[in-house]
Amino acid sequence: MNDDVSARRRAVPEAAGGTDGRPRRPGGAQAETLVFGLHDLPGLREFVAARARGAGIGEDALGDLLVAVNEVATNAVTHGGADARLRVWRTSGLFVIEVHDDGHWVPETPPGRTPPGDSATSGMGLWVSSLLSEVIYFDHGPQGTTVTMGFRI
Repeated sequence: MNDDVSARRRAVPEAAGGTDGRPRRPGGAQAETLVFGLHDLPGLREFVAARARGAGIGEDALGDLLVAVNEVATNAVTHGGADARLRVWRTSGLFVIEVHDDGHWVPETPPGRTPPGDSATSGMGLWVSSLLSEVIYFDHGPQGTTVTMGFRI
């Protein structure tokens, strides 16, 4: 893993998550949810941009956040099913984005840690998202795949 990425992950405040450092999932109205498909990606980016600005993400960081979200959301609807779900919320020091799809993905190696090969034409999205987010977690199993990203506010 890139040393810069691992250093950023260790820098996440403990208040931002549970005992494993993951951002806590809020209940009720604290998180906003959007169900989306491939054709909804432009609207999803607008939705996330508005919520990120409202959470205190600066314009200088917004572009990286939107690239990371777009990569994960595109993967969700091209590899995980026609529809996916995005949730956003704010926690102590982080703006959190969770993307869930119904795909049953079992990665051969830990996702997002290795850059694609020199001649790769695909497979860059999770690596790029890992570089651009403060924290990122990948969960997969019979209920689908979930990617949770946090961005420092």
